[in-house]
Amino acid sequence: MSRFLTAVLLNCFLLVQVNSFGQASENEYNLVPFPARFTGLSGRFTLASTTRILVTGKDAAQTAAAQLLASQLQATSGLAIVVTPSTPVLAKGKHIIFDKHTAGRCGPEGYTLRVTPEGVRLGAETPKGYFYGVQTLLQLLPADVYGATKNAAANWSMPACDLLDRPRYAHRGLMLDVCRHFMPAPFIKKFIDLLAIHKMNTFHWHLTDDQGWRIEIKKYPKLTQVGSTRKQTLVGHYAENYPQQFDGKPHGGFYTQEQIKDIVRYAAARHVTIVPEIELPGHGLAALAAYPELGCEPAKGYEVGSRWGVIRDVYCPTEKTFTFFQDVLTEVMALFPGKYIHIGGDECPKDAWKKSAFCQDLIKKLALKNEDELQSYIIRRVEKFVVSKGRAIIGWDEILEGGLAPNATVMSWRGIQGGIEAAKLKHTVIMTPGAFCYLDKYQADPTTEPLSIGGYLPLEKVYTYEPTPAELTAAEQKFIQGLQGNIWTEYIHTPEEVEYMAFPRAIALAEIGWMPAGPRNFEDFAARLKNHLKRLDRLHVNYAKRLLDVRSETQFTGEGQLQVRLSKLDSDGKIFFTTNGRDATAAATEYIAPITLTKTTTIKAVTVPANDKPYAETFYIHRAKGKPYTYDSPKQAGSAESADEGHKRLTDGQVAASPRDDRPWVQVYGGNDIALTIDLGEVKPVTKVTASFLKKVMFGILPPKSVDVALSKDGESFKDAIAQPINEPLEGPWRVVPVVADFKTARARYVRVVIKHYGTVPGNELPANIANERTGQQASLAVDEIIVD
Repeated sequence: MSRFLTAVLLNCFLLVQVNSFGQASENEYNLVPFPARFTGLSGRFTLASTTRILVTGKDAAQTAAAQLLASQLQATSGLAIVVTPSTPVLAKGKHIIFDKHTAGRCGPEGYTLRVTPEGVRLGAETPKGYFYGVQTLLQLLPADVYGATKNAAANWSMPACDLLDRPRYAHRGLMLDVCRHFMPAPFIKKFIDLLAIHKMNTFHWHLTDDQGWRIEIKKYPKLTQVGSTRKQTLVGHYAENYPQQFDGKPHGGFYTQEQIKDIVRYAAARHVTIVPEIELPGHGLAALAAYPELGCEPAKGYEVGSRWGVIRDVYCPTEKTFTFFQDVLTEVMALFPGKYIHIGGDECPKDAWKKSAFCQDLIKKLALKNEDELQSYIIRRVEKFVVSKGRAIIGWDEILEGGLAPNATVMSWRGIQGGIEAAKLKHTVIMTPGAFCYLDKYQADPTTEPLSIGGYLPLEKVYTYEPTPAELTAAEQKFIQGLQGNIWTEYIHTPEEVEYMAFPRAIALAEIGWMPAGPRNFEDFAARLKNHLKRLDRLHVNYAKRLLDVRSETQFTGEGQLQVRLSKLDSDGKIFFTTNGRDATAAATEYIAPITLTKTTTIKAVTVPANDKPYAETFYIHRAKGKPYTYDSPKQAGSAESADEGHKRLTDGQVAASPRDDRPWVQVYGGNDIALTIDLGEVKPVTKVTASFLKKVMFGILPPKSVDVALSKDGESFKDAIAQPINEPLEGPWRVVPVVADFKTARARYVRVVIKHYGTVPGNELPANIANERTGQQASLAVDEIIVD
């Protein structure tokens, strides 16, 4: 095999090898990310009071990494382990030896590590290599090494192994948005620590946005005097209330330049490069509030944004604005020594430019085709300035629109297509598609999780991501520099909440970025992760404990029967469940095989060891469960036929419990109605037909105007029709709206349901600052399970 075996295969072979030596109980290799090339050996190396850390030559980086290891061991083991220069005599003892490599085997971030009962040798070619080698060495020790107090009773030894380790990708990062909710400087340092521990090398710091300007710029003091504080913040989710509600409490905060310098030094010592992001030409409302002359309507009275979403007030590309950009970026570049400056470039509405006489004249003057090319002109001009200072820009994939700046790196977030396009244009790319890398999405059942922006991204899905698109040629694939997870904080208020959303999903991204290309085994990762979480406990990280959650899969096995299979990501432990409505405990029935249900039932379950959020789900069994249905309207954009591939979602037995959960709904757009006919298979009594609809007025999703239900025995003649007008008030919170049609004595094989959309979205009566952007558009419809009793 010409390339390294994948870590998961090596781990499987390793377990076989270890068992052959009779050492299975001794060796635990719970390493994350798992090394590129790894061999397990027999025995253990035990730390003792006589153990020394030996450094060779006068290598400051080597000594720094050795001191890092020594200080952690001294603080936690109680052993007086110190760093000392190597001598021929000491080198023969049972010590930890740091070696300098020069043969190019390790690369810029790699290292070698060999552990035997006789000693430990760690080698590298660079400071990063030594640092990452120490991170792996610490993971071979008890989890207590990550604590802050001594535990002399722990088993201070490590399993023997031999590895050559280096990362697959050069860029392995996390982004933190501190604009929507400010995070204090001490937490930024802790966040950087957590990146470094997992061998992630880039902290993308999102410092400016509509809702707050978070970096001190001395030439423009009002950016922090005015732009760092919004007068209030949206209550709940963007679509939760109509009209939207606000808390009336100012929210602010910013980092002084001295704080930033300190954090930059802190990150550098941990080999983390900080990429600052200064958003332009959109997402600049906080700056416009401070300096309105930078906008297209200076007299408008800009205010720092107090709600989320895409805001239509953007920078106006005047010479004064370009001077502002250059002045700000000059101060930013003086603070951040890394190569890259992120300039945003995403979600820039063109409305203000279309209405601006200045912008329209500039388009003509520059012979541009449209506003997209005007945005490209702005990005190119900013890039030229940044390059003149010896730096380079990164932008979100919208910077492709209107033509890409000559040397820009593209961060592909709207799926992978932007990354593919940029790589084909021979531009470097960082992959961060929302479907896999946006860690602000729900990671478990939304009804049990903290409020989030929406979407569903469990840990196991993150781990399936492959950053290098197969659509690219081998030459084009070289432009994929790596991947990044993003944490947007609209609904994340505190450092503890950041940790909950980031971990352990960020650890999955760290492993993807480090391990060689090839298949990955999630079960193996989950087993290592379960032990790794003990280290996070010592570090007081508020990670999500979804690894122990109960999950369910269903299979409709025939008339009136449903099989429910329970599982969890953690392969150890047991599941206990009830079906009688009582809470599950360890004294309940142990789950051994799929549960067969013959009526609508709520299953409650817990795991042992226990998860922190017990499982409960209701499974609906009704006459239409699993039955086929057809839509009466043709397949077209925005139709139910298009949204419901396979025609299964409206009779699958999964019923929405909350507006938070987008998954169960069939949604149609553009004023389309829904008409469908369900085939029950034979003529049966029908007493009731129930459907649920979603009300999210701020998203333009409204309850229907009416629902008509009709029955037929032959599929041609429909009667026993019930027309149900819907009188749901639009004001108030979002909710699931049930609609019920009762039949006293009816028999039918076919059930036809016709759902009329609401009409146009209201909102003209709202003040401009809380206006619904979908006002005047045709309403959308979202329907869930059609239950036939």
